[in-house]
Amino acid sequence: MQFYFLFNDIIGKGDTFPLFFNDNILILILAIPLFSIFFIFFTPGLGDKNHYIFSLYSTLFSFLVSLFLWYKFDSTSGGFQFTHVFQLIPSLPGALRFGVDGISLFFILLTNIFMYFSILSLNAKTLRLKEVLLHLLFLQWAVLASFLFLDILGFFLFFEMTLIPIYFLVLVWGSRERRIRASYLISIYTLLGSIFMFFNLLYLLSKTGTTDYEILLGLIFTEEDQKFLWLTFFISFAAKIPLFPLHIWLPEAHVEAPTLGSVLLAVLLLKLGTYGLIRFSLPLFPKGTLFFGPLASTLAVMGVIYTCLTAIRQIDLKKIIAYSSVGHMNIVLLGILSGTSEGLQGAIFQMLSHGVVAGALFFAVGTIYERYSVRSLKYFGGITYFYPIFSIVFLIFSMANISFPLTSSFVGEFLIFMGLFQQSFWATFFAATSMVLGAVYTLWTYNRIFFGNLRNLFLISYKDLDRKETYLFILLTFLLFLMGIFSYLFLDTFLVDSVNILEHAKYGRISN
Repeated sequence: MQFYFLFNDIIGKGDTFPLFFNDNILILILAIPLFSIFFIFFTPGLGDKNHYIFSLYSTLFSFLVSLFLWYKFDSTSGGFQFTHVFQLIPSLPGALRFGVDGISLFFILLTNIFMYFSILSLNAKTLRLKEVLLHLLFLQWAVLASFLFLDILGFFLFFEMTLIPIYFLVLVWGSRERRIRASYLISIYTLLGSIFMFFNLLYLLSKTGTTDYEILLGLIFTEEDQKFLWLTFFISFAAKIPLFPLHIWLPEAHVEAPTLGSVLLAVLLLKLGTYGLIRFSLPLFPKGTLFFGPLASTLAVMGVIYTCLTAIRQIDLKKIIAYSSVGHMNIVLLGILSGTSEGLQGAIFQMLSHGVVAGALFFAVGTIYERYSVRSLKYFGGITYFYPIFSIVFLIFSMANISFPLTSSFVGEFLIFMGLFQQSFWATFFAATSMVLGAVYTLWTYNRIFFGNLRNLFLISYKDLDRKETYLFILLTFLLFLMGIFSYLFLDTFLVDSVNILEHAKYGRISN
């Protein structure tokens, strides 16, 4: 009995949880990857194997802490919780603050769980394993900080920091000679877009004296300022989404990046653009959204159709998934700009779902590439006879990619189209063609890989999923159906905050 009360005091139940840990849980979430970086960097004698094990448990612990954050989060009240103040630049008026609401909460969970998956996918044969681990942990820290900072300056700083590790992951560990060009494209498109955000920060700071998000929410900007600020912010975020025609860098980056680089690009970095639109552009500059929304929606519809048609003619597996990702993120943008509660909630949910589905598909492609060092469809055919488990896994996530019912993608896209239909029938009609065109290239790809004549002239060795790969795909499948069947667990958590954003954007109305 005494042990029970001691254990209850340590882990906490309700009000008995230690106040320090309860109030500083976000500091712990940010400190774990930072501590791991310093530990690995300053302990070269431990060896790559021990560094790998340490990183694996570090990311797992980060995910468990973020799960506990979800448990402690009060979804009924809305607003930012567990907030802290951080004085980054003493000469600036005020300090940077960070906190979490129902929207950013799930991106913290997504970041931590996929960083665990990415490190799990590595092995002792990985080239320069220690450096890979350091880049992954730095990326985890930068992405977490981007989602947590309640200040445009803090968001901008860590938004830019994410470029550093992904640049080196593509440049050093890329799979082909064009990786240099791909890394340059990532840098050029991201940095050119970020120039606009940087000047916006200077403009806001000179005009208002602050970059604090909640203070800016209480200010009223002139219509001209809102249009200017919305457009320049949008250019920065559109390059990251990426929006047609700023998408050129993404397929190239996916093809040249290593498997975990492709996974993290799709799961994390693409979400920063749409997250920035939801967090900053919608509530701060509503008149800019009203003015430029139709143009952005038109580009998004064009991007959906264009990427689907382009994916049909590809033979590289990574390019097919890359163009599919661009199409899905453009659908997310339509949900954000729909101005409806259903559309915005569907967009947030679809961002999370896309992370799971696209991440799993890139892991699946990596499984094939690790065995044969090829990704071209012309080398495959009829391998379901030798890969029965893998063929089932690939089928599950292929169905999720076309929004099959009971999968997470179905919930997200259904809500997006429901909200979009209230605003524009034709936008919904043309965007919904992606479900048909997506089925064409997805099922055609699956059929060419797993059915038909066996091309054993090229594929001379056969090995189904090993233990680590099976464990990884079981967890991903569990996440897929958890979100698809128990979607209310997620939607209820960010309902209040999404409606609050719409209220600030003067689009929706709060329902009691």
